[in-house]
Amino acid sequence: MGKNELQIGGAMRKRIWRVLISCVIVTALVVIAVGCDRQGEEELASTLYLYNWSEYMDPDVLDQFEEEFGVNVIEDPFASNEEMLAKLQAGAGGYDIIFPSDYMVDIMIEEGLLAEVNHENVPNIDNIDPLFADPPYDPGMVHCIPYMWGTTGLGYNADVFDEEPDSWAYVFDPDLVSQYQGQITMLNDVRETVGAALKYLGYSINSTDEDQLMEARDLLIQQKQWLYGYEAEQYAPLISADETVIAHGYNGYFLMTAEEDERIWYTIPREGATIWADNMCIPRGAPNQHTAEVFIDFILRPEVSAALVNYLWYPSPNSAAAEFIDPDILEDPAIYPPDDIMQRLEWIEDVGETTPIYERIWTEVKAQ
Repeated sequence: MGKNELQIGGAMRKRIWRVLISCVIVTALVVIAVGCDRQGEEELASTLYLYNWSEYMDPDVLDQFEEEFGVNVIEDPFASNEEMLAKLQAGAGGYDIIFPSDYMVDIMIEEGLLAEVNHENVPNIDNIDPLFADPPYDPGMVHCIPYMWGTTGLGYNADVFDEEPDSWAYVFDPDLVSQYQGQITMLNDVRETVGAALKYLGYSINSTDEDQLMEARDLLIQQKQWLYGYEAEQYAPLISADETVIAHGYNGYFLMTAEEDERIWYTIPREGATIWADNMCIPRGAPNQHTAEVFIDFILRPEVSAALVNYLWYPSPNSAAAEFIDPDILEDPAIYPPDDIMQRLEWIEDVGETTPIYERIWTEVKAQ
């Protein structure tokens, strides 16, 4: 082989090597690109863990989510915001979605317990009614998405009362309360129950005046002699079972129970009451945040939100759900209050440095 042939052969080998190396590089880039795309899609977790209020989810909705997405949902219940907060503060991990009320969201944000929700993964957030889209406890819905809202008032056995017990006097005034001794329950919830006493006395649910709070404490201590007890989970069934005749509680639970027992109904006391919103939030460090956001977006589908309303009898912050909600529910003022009643309602707010006073009052009342 001559010199020129050797030069030509060497050049050819170099070109071949360049082509081979280019192919390898291109193949590697494609593999990397595909891998990045797959990471962007983020596979769903096999299991999603919810920490929710007791009896506050339609099992059929969970079944639908599990069937559509192939994700098993496990739900643990809590009875009060304070119970839920204490558990998370104690280091309980593993929950992907929690359902705190409005004022508790504010507290949890302050304590750094909540992750920010990626709105890009929750496109149905656009269905939230403007009334709830920029809540004072979480402006812009940065950490939480509203789930349900409602009011806290009085449920009762209509066969027992000649007229609607539409005043807090029916659970606080001695002349009225003594007629139903041992047949009254109050919520096992510090802010709701102290708040009810404050409202009866003519004060704000969010009072930070210590004299007003001590007055509310004394009223609650006086009331205890006539109570069946403090109840967070069975107050509506207790009326249905004729164990009690009137109870302090959440509108939806009474009205859901009324489906089975038409004697039970609900009223908002004329002195005013609590308006509240429960929210879907993701704890900071949740193991499955992406799957949690997919679940939240699923809940915000109009048909799914409507199914929850029709099952739970609580109003939805999802305005797009209205066309799928039972008309009898939409037109019921005990569920969707008219404007004049809405004006008498108060949100429970974080009372800051006064919180320990509320907690002390609750301890003293429960100890009596």
